[in-house]
Amino acid sequence: MPTHGIHHITAIAGNPQSNIDFYVGTLGMRLVKKTVNFDDPHRYHFYYGDGVGRPGTILTFFAWGDSSARKGRRGTGQVTTISLSVPETSLEFWKRRLEEKDVHVDGPFDRFGEEFVRFRDPDGLELELVAASDSRSGWESESAPPGEAIRGLHSLSLSVAGEGTERLITGMLGFRKVADEGDRCRYEAGEGGPGNMVDVLRRPGSPAGRMGVGVNHHVAWRITDGETQAELRGRLLDSGSKVSEVMDRSYFRSIYFNEPGGVLFEVATDSPGFDIDEDVEHLGSSLKLPARLEPRREEIEMVLPPVVIPRTDG
Repeated sequence: MPTHGIHHITAIAGNPQSNIDFYVGTLGMRLVKKTVNFDDPHRYHFYYGDGVGRPGTILTFFAWGDSSARKGRRGTGQVTTISLSVPETSLEFWKRRLEEKDVHVDGPFDRFGEEFVRFRDPDGLELELVAASDSRSGWESESAPPGEAIRGLHSLSLSVAGEGTERLITGMLGFRKVADEGDRCRYEAGEGGPGNMVDVLRRPGSPAGRMGVGVNHHVAWRITDGETQAELRGRLLDSGSKVSEVMDRSYFRSIYFNEPGGVLFEVATDSPGFDIDEDVEHLGSSLKLPARLEPRREEIEMVLPPVVIPRTDG
């Protein structure tokens, strides 16, 4: 009953307009859903991805909005780096584009035979672009033409202080070890390759991370369907993990638990997907609320700051 890769990664942003300007306007990703944090509906929840928001391409943000919101601190018990996959010949394009937008870029570096560059978003979230062999098409726009467009998530880096994380992802979630380099160990799930990889960084004695703007909130792993999800939930409970009930997130069904290293894990179904309440052509164009929040739409819209989606030709 293994998971089969990354479903999405969720981080915390500050200003919602700055977040959209960077991920749509600078990185050329598509805003596939504009909604709210279902547990805190006075704050936006943005989903970016490829043209339809396929699992493995999705990067999401809770936009806290308030300029005085507490800044996070990177450390153990977190996903500390998000790596995005780009075509093998596109790093020069991306380095030039980011620098033109006054984004400081480090690299290129080499890891496990692939070149990558490192930079930060407007809130300080650490990102990488990895030049990878990746058959996914990504989302084509003026910001990122066909030969350069981001294909989706490449991998994630988890920083942990102990060994429990690796035991759990191999014993429960179906990941397999494929490489190691210093204190970094790479694991793959499903078919492997971009979108299905996680690097575990062993950092004993390092300070723990702190939740806030500019850090990652949780990672969601893919699972085929609700039945398989329920079986996995039962196994986790039997092993002593504290696991949430199945939660309806409109576009997928999820369970949540903290793994031994402290990272919040979600396991999300592939379906029903992001086109259940908007057609593909208009994904992300209007504020979508779950049925239970629709009676509060006027109140919610009065609190949320207006945002504008940069124009791109997809």
